Amino acid sequence: MQHKIVLIGGPGTGKTSVLDELIKRDYLCMPEISRKVTLEAKEQGIDQLFLTEPLLFSELLLKGREAQYLEAKKANSNIIFFDRGIPDVHAYMDYFKTKYPETFLTKSKLYSYDKVFHFAPWKEIHTTDNERYESFEETEIIDTFLQKAYKSLGYNLINVPFGNIQERTNFIINSLSCEL
Repeated sequence: MQHKIVLIGGPGTGKTSVLDELIKRDYLCMPEISRKVTLEAKEQGIDQLFLTEPLLFSELLLKGREAQYLEAKKANSNIIFFDRGIPDVHAYMDYFKTKYPETFLTKSKLYSYDKVFHFAPWKEIHTTDNERYESFEETEIIDTFLQKAYKSLGYNLINVPFGNIQERTNFIINSLSCEL
């Protein structure tokens, strides 16, 4: 049986660092795709696609995350980790008060995950860069929208404690070995 595990949390909370550690430990992982979408838009002369055309950006994310999910289903792996899931897309749309088609929610219900690990905002590790421009305060607000989106779909969130990358990764793996 295949288990799909998603890592959620606002920008700069340590998800990708833990995902990188999971990759080092030979787990199959699906990376965050928003940076890719952002960089492709920049190559086309659009500096911040999410800010200028949030619906288009979100549609591209939804399409990419759906493709990742379908690719993962074909993989010969018992556990697959995702850096953000499909419900993240409509959570961000809600945060920005942007209207979106019903298909965003439909796909969030259609493609489900077995476990959801939540990374809370952590000021000590939060940074910004060319693709991650949200302040820590914005990250805190985004996090509430993410939690609400997943909880409204019936997910129980497993909070990942603060700690170094190895400790956080070990927590996730140990939680899975106890529950799956």
